[in-house]
Amino acid sequence: MALAVEGISNSGNGVKGDDVSVGKPVIMMVCGSLVYYHCAYQKSSIVSLVSDVFIVLLCSLAILGLLFRQMNISVPVDPLEWQISQDSATNMFACLANTIGAAESVLRVAATGHDKRLFVKVVICLYTLSALGRLVSGVTVAFAVVEVN
Repeated sequence: MALAVEGISNSGNGVKGDDVSVGKPVIMMVCGSLVYYHCAYQKSSIVSLVSDVFIVLLCSLAILGLLFRQMNISVPVDPLEWQISQDSATNMFACLANTIGAAESVLRVAATGHDKRLFVKVVICLYTLSALGRLVSGVTVAFAVVEVN
């Protein structure tokens, strides 16, 4: 179904731009108003908006997975069957433990004061993280640190 607007023909001759699409502007207006409401009116950060959208999408996928399972419709990817192997979970937690252990080791050496350059580097990093933490949420800083490593 295409709309005809005064002065624009909808002859269907295949020339792009003949029919007026209402869908994209409406979607952009709805998305823009939601971003404005969340960020300006609610005074929340854009990270909060992205995480809210992510949670809604995951819940929607889970509900669709349940619905398709009840209706015996097979889908290529069923979110209810997402699982990680025991080896993957072990590797993730081993990486996390190694990272925390290395950070503890560096901070312990810096705290003793034997290595002055390391002490100064740690102080500068902690001061920078403190200043950055005042500007953005802790989740953002944690994500940035994880992405750098």
